[in-house]
Amino acid sequence: MQLSTKGRYAVMAMADLAARESDKAAPLAAIAARQQISRPYLEQLFARLRRAGLVRSVRGPGGGYRLARPAHELSVAEVVSAVDEPLKVTRCEDHGPGCLKGGARCITHALWEETGRRLEAYLASVSLADVSSGRLASGERP
Repeated sequence: MQLSTKGRYAVMAMADLAARESDKAAPLAAIAARQQISRPYLEQLFARLRRAGLVRSVRGPGGGYRLARPAHELSVAEVVSAVDEPLKVTRCEDHGPGCLKGGARCITHALWEETGRRLEAYLASVSLADVSSGRLASGERP
């Protein structure tokens, strides 16, 4: 399983904001340069993040974006969900209640369903503060 670019980039940009959490707004151009992400792509992501209430935009000179809540209150799962990134690892959505045609479940369905639940629970347990502070790099659990 691989998280799409949309989810990864949204988390990278939000962690960047969390690392620089202050009263000053961060311009998207600066986030784009630091994280090496296209500015137009970030604009699309931040529109979704703003609609989800995770960031606030500041207009005018010194404008940009700020986190809507403190970094320790924002989970990675919220960010991924805000950009419409599914966390499911089964393919059941294509065929109804099961993975196979006719609605039957494949032999590995329970494995992938549980993997998805654990992934979602883990991402919900990790805050942007955990990511931006580097607490995960040493193997510490939040």
